[in-house]
Amino acid sequence: MKIAFFDIDGTLWDSKAFIPESTKEAIRQYRAKGNMAFICSGRARGNIIAKELHDIGFDGVLAACGNHVELNGEVLHEKLLDDEQIKLCIDVADKYKMPIVLEGPKTHWISEKGFENDPYIDYLYEMLGDHARVLRGYEDGMRVNKFSADVWPDTDFGAIKRELGGFMDFIVHDGVVVEFIPKGTSKATGIKWLCDYLKVDIDDTYAFGDSINDKDMLEFVGHGICMGNGTEAARQVAEYITTDIHEDGIYNAMKHYNII
Repeated sequence: MKIAFFDIDGTLWDSKAFIPESTKEAIRQYRAKGNMAFICSGRARGNIIAKELHDIGFDGVLAACGNHVELNGEVLHEKLLDDEQIKLCIDVADKYKMPIVLEGPKTHWISEKGFENDPYIDYLYEMLGDHARVLRGYEDGMRVNKFSADVWPDTDFGAIKRELGGFMDFIVHDGVVVEFIPKGTSKATGIKWLCDYLKVDIDDTYAFGDSINDKDMLEFVGHGICMGNGTEAARQVAEYITTDIHEDGIYNAMKHYNII
């Protein structure tokens, strides 16, 4: 049995949530051979609910950069920030002028100010419904895996890194969007946890990604595949660079590896 892991944005679907038919067909053929397929995303599980994604057919979901592992609808592994860490993240973000989205397995909390006219935030409110809430400070019972933020000209990102660096790692996208991940975790650590649980050899694993937050998993798996539309950071560590998402990238890569 082989296991394949698929990033969402820029890999399974494009910026308009379009999924190529060739991608759906490739994953169908691959799973029909007795192999397993998992979504593996930086998004927290609460933001991986689109019917179009799950209709493709997956055996489970690795969410929040490896901090949530789910198989056949059952959560096997979950790493959450503790209450004091959440409080500190909120206070530091507010102090140094950084709007944030606290991302959890069900609910997301979004800064009241700083995301004006941001289409992604509009998408969150539309997609998550009651599970997208305005962040007005710490609330009892918050369940948070990670958080994302925008860095603005008046954001003191250096001070934020100093204050949160003891328990958080940082993934910076294009200098303006940052993911804050529990220290020492990544998509790769989630993949390792699952492979250990299923007793699958790493040589039999494949990962498909396009972005800097895919870098660790592309390096870790047996076969790391970067989409043709991928960033330079992802391309540099990939074993194989396939075609663009709109040029049957996933299908072509699976054909290349003879797994369909």
